[in-house]
Amino acid sequence: MSTVTETKPAPRRAEKPQASVLFDAPGPKARLRHNILTLVAAVAILGIVYVVLARLDKEGQLDGKLWKPFLKGSTWTDFILPGIGGTLKAAFAGAVLALLFGVLFGLGRLSEHRWIRVPAAAVVEFFRAIPLLILIFFVFSGPATIATALNREFPEVSAFAALVIALMLYNGSVLAEIFRAGINSVPRGQSEAAYVIGLRKSGVMRLILIPQATTAMMPAIVSQLVVLLKDSALGWIIGYEDLLNTGYRLIPAQYSNLIPAAIVIALIYIAMNLAISYLATWLEKRSRRSRKTSAKTLGTGLSGEVIPAP
Repeated sequence: MSTVTETKPAPRRAEKPQASVLFDAPGPKARLRHNILTLVAAVAILGIVYVVLARLDKEGQLDGKLWKPFLKGSTWTDFILPGIGGTLKAAFAGAVLALLFGVLFGLGRLSEHRWIRVPAAAVVEFFRAIPLLILIFFVFSGPATIATALNREFPEVSAFAALVIALMLYNGSVLAEIFRAGINSVPRGQSEAAYVIGLRKSGVMRLILIPQATTAMMPAIVSQLVVLLKDSALGWIIGYEDLLNTGYRLIPAQYSNLIPAAIVIALIYIAMNLAISYLATWLEKRSRRSRKTSAKTLGTGLSGEVIPAP
């Protein structure tokens, strides 16, 4: 008579939370210390905000009469809406040209021909290194100044054209690096397999690399377009009629309400940027769920460098 011996499975040990590769998980004392520091910082920030608002209220900058112009339809139709239209027009034109610039020079940097790759890299690095404000000033007044020095005539560059060209050159250079990094993020085996089945380089780029890289690049591209929209406000320096110019210069000049105008204009900019940022977040989540690509999603750092996601 055989005896069947039942073996009970060994009790599973409680899984310990894995520490991040960037920092160790804080313990109870560290979490308590972090909470206290967060509370102290929040109280300090609220105190600063209260002091600033109290000071503005004492100076009469928050009186109800200063906010009344924003309840009038004429203020929106004559100043704010045309300003929003000017901002969006410059941002849209600059974005389209910057994308074309980025594709052209991004592919140029990936060329196997040195006579194409080196000049493309020089152009990209040059315009990435120039501050955008200086670039706007140079495009706006540089050609006329140079022509005058050479006793030549040159047509005046409009504020809109100068702003769009500067946005194209600066942001297009950043986008070129995003395109280059996105295509390089696709595993090399993808292109090698395409060459094995007889595709040429143009076919590999068009059918294999670019479709996969697009998913990886999309969040970084949209994030750079958010930067471009904010950069369009620099057109105020050369007199371009955008939201900042009409809302922060013309409205206070007529109603003497500089602080309320600045608050309203800032809220409008925040709303537009949040809308684009929400689109970027949605695209990033969608690209992570997609199984059509093995390329990693890209991001951009504070200084504009392209950072592949872990």
